[in-house]
Amino acid sequence: MKQQQIKDWISQDVMRMQALNAAQQLGLNDWCLAAGFVRNLVWDRLHNFCHNTPLNDIDVIYFNPQQPGADLDREYEQRLHALLPLPWSVKNQARMHLKHQHSSYTSSSEAISYWVETETAIGVRLDQYQQLELIAPLGVDALFDFSITLNPKCGKPEVLLARAAEKKWIEIWQDLHIKM
Repeated sequence: MKQQQIKDWISQDVMRMQALNAAQQLGLNDWCLAAGFVRNLVWDRLHNFCHNTPLNDIDVIYFNPQQPGADLDREYEQRLHALLPLPWSVKNQARMHLKHQHSSYTSSSEAISYWVETETAIGVRLDQYQQLELIAPLGVDALFDFSITLNPKCGKPEVLLARAAEKKWIEIWQDLHIKM
């Protein structure tokens, strides 16, 4: 039921659907638009905002172990920007384990399962039938709990606190609270 609610909200959001269609045109392997792209929309709706909170970036993640370099990510960002002038941020998750000193990831879903907050570890993509598909390795329940929850796989409370302060989540969505 909560997953369907998220899909409904995304399908009703013109900008998000345009972004999903643009990203799908790249033909990336195991891709999704993730993090604030989904999280912020849910928090906006739960807080009854009339307008969407602006996105700092649109996280496009994909998994291609054959070409893990960052140069290709920049090329994809340029292609996306030409299709739709939005603040794209493309990252191949096949190399992100190095940044975080983890074992190699096997998929985008596994990669986001290590993100700092449970509420951020969610993505969405269009399947081959143009249907919305959520990627939520940690589930979606925390998104509806008005919480910012430390991911047990991350285990770094100081990182969560710094991110919450830097991004001003509790100032923007005043009903949120931090859960460690």
